[in-house]
Amino acid sequence: MSDAFLPPPPEPEPQPPRQPAFAQPQSPWAPPAAPPRKQRRTGLIVTLSLVGGLVVIGATVALGYALMQKASESIALAEERAVSRYGDTVGPDGLEGWEELEDFEEPEADEPAAEKDATITKCTRDSLINWMSAEIKVVNGSGSPASYVVYVTFVDRDGDVVSEGLAVTEDEVAPGATAKIKAQGLGEVPAGTKCRIDRVEREAMSG
Repeated sequence: MSDAFLPPPPEPEPQPPRQPAFAQPQSPWAPPAAPPRKQRRTGLIVTLSLVGGLVVIGATVALGYALMQKASESIALAEERAVSRYGDTVGPDGLEGWEELEDFEEPEADEPAAEKDATITKCTRDSLINWMSAEIKVVNGSGSPASYVVYVTFVDRDGDVVSEGLAVTEDEVAPGATAKIKAQGLGEVPAGTKCRIDRVEREAMSG
């Protein structure tokens, strides 16, 4: 028996892992796999959209109601002035009845024309509800304290009347004094609508 050791048998070479027969080999030029998408919060977006829409609708309704209340107060005050001046013969009935006051004629007097006392300082179309309003400055050009009713028409680019409004001084205006009032139109009007003073009534106040 020989004392020499026999060399160990050679180790088997490692074999590359086999892919299943149905698997497609991955191309070295293929783009990297996209990361998993985050779940969209669709429900939250829809909820916020609905809440935002309700807020806008609520603000529109509230603004329209406030403007109608203001116009109604002006009409009621104009009616009260007309009744005290001409007697209880006519008066506006609701928001559309104030046109009846236009039938009154300004009494003749040796005073400057009342139309010269009123000037439109700002003509605005509301960006939310598209209603018109006119800010008016009144300077009493007569020689006695007076109250004013200013009738305003809102005309489109063709000159057609699309809405009307009136403004009334709440307190008497002293000779040479200034008052600021606002005429509110009702209803939507097109872009480019302008404000125009149609008629001014000035009533001398005794006292």
